[in-house]
Amino acid sequence: MSVRVAIVGRPNVGKSTLFNRLVGKRLALVDDRPGVTRDRREGEGRIATLTFTVIDTAGFEDATDDSLEARMRRQTEAAIAEADLVLFMVDARAGITPLDEQFAQVLRRANKPVHLMANKAEGRASEAGLLEAYALGFGEPIPLSAEHGLGLSDLHDIILDAIDARPVDEPLAISDLLMPETDVDIDPDDDTAPRWDPTRPLNLAIVGRPNVGKSTLINTLVGEERLLTGPEAGITRDSIMVPWTWQGRDIRLVDTAGMRRRAKVQEKLEKLAVSDSLRAIQYAEIVVLMIDATQPFEKQDLQLADLIEREGRGLVLAVNKWDLVKDKNFALAELKEACERLLPQVRGVPLVTLSGLRGTNIGKLMQAVLDVEKRWNTRVSTARLNRWLSAMTEGHPPPAVAGRRLKIRYATQIKSRPPTFVLFCSRPDALPQSYLRYLTNGLRETFDMPGTPVRIWVRAGENPYAKTKK
Repeated sequence: MSVRVAIVGRPNVGKSTLFNRLVGKRLALVDDRPGVTRDRREGEGRIATLTFTVIDTAGFEDATDDSLEARMRRQTEAAIAEADLVLFMVDARAGITPLDEQFAQVLRRANKPVHLMANKAEGRASEAGLLEAYALGFGEPIPLSAEHGLGLSDLHDIILDAIDARPVDEPLAISDLLMPETDVDIDPDDDTAPRWDPTRPLNLAIVGRPNVGKSTLINTLVGEERLLTGPEAGITRDSIMVPWTWQGRDIRLVDTAGMRRRAKVQEKLEKLAVSDSLRAIQYAEIVVLMIDATQPFEKQDLQLADLIEREGRGLVLAVNKWDLVKDKNFALAELKEACERLLPQVRGVPLVTLSGLRGTNIGKLMQAVLDVEKRWNTRVSTARLNRWLSAMTEGHPPPAVAGRRLKIRYATQIKSRPPTFVLFCSRPDALPQSYLRYLTNGLRETFDMPGTPVRIWVRAGENPYAKTKK
């Protein structure tokens, strides 16, 4: 079990910058504006040979009501409660503020090992703040520069001491101390990766417009208030990965920021959040597109569905807030008709109605996700594929272009995830898109891949298995 290290402090002291430094990636959004981070985010931190779990938190606010700031504070308190070690960050240049002093009192009551980290300590401007930090009562402050990497050697010793101080009855794994020799991420687009394995973790992203209930759904799935929720639109900013297990299957749930139409996205921070959401789609395997049942299939929903299809990710449509719909039979029939009419590029995509708040139809949603994953990993043998191609071309021959009929000679599947096929054609540049759509729909129907992104590449050349004339 890895040591859990929580980074806490008031807003804009550099917590997310240190988090990114420790995990070695720009996972957390960073901006000069205070209060960028709202949810708590976990990652694998590394310093030299040490590995540990690091938790980024929202800036501490003096609020105890039901406001957004108070809910952010509760997320920070939850991170402190589950941490083995707390890094209390202050701004050495700004000095100690009343909010720092108030947060220090909260940490003393938490009964956790706390180490005071004085960030932005490069240069002489930080000397006065370092002296002031002694007044907080946590011993000698550790000078640190999260942006430039200064002070990480002291942090290494602190975390190593925390590992050594763990109870004797808790087994210490070698992996907790040493960085693994290799760190290989499986690329969903790499066909050299292992074939479909229903036991490997599934990367599942939840996307949609702002305030459709993405974070609420994930909280219901994991059974705790893991993510910040509320009536305000646009609460989520970072793409947060939450590990979860469904019927023995490990799933990495990724909550994303709500994505509005591009013309409405003006502020830099929202642009960063949307970019983070787009990256989450690219690295996901299956994407659940959440739609508001009271405002279904708006233009942004259609654009997101088209984006997911173009990225080649498996898609499930989740119609949330179904408990607010009165005439459910009529509304469901309209939804299915609209889905077939507005999203022909993903014909047959699963559509599940649910209530993320009440937890209804969660089983149907997850079964649809696993079914889509299986289809997304479909592989078709070359013999079956060419028997299908022969029947398709005989039933509807390729058109004649400039008086010459096109000949499709051979087909083969070159990869899965998503299923990708190559057609060898006499004149690939002249094959109409309408005929490719005909073949794509035929592939989905014949080989049971409804709603699955299918790629068909057309190449010139003869059948590579045909006997060549000498």
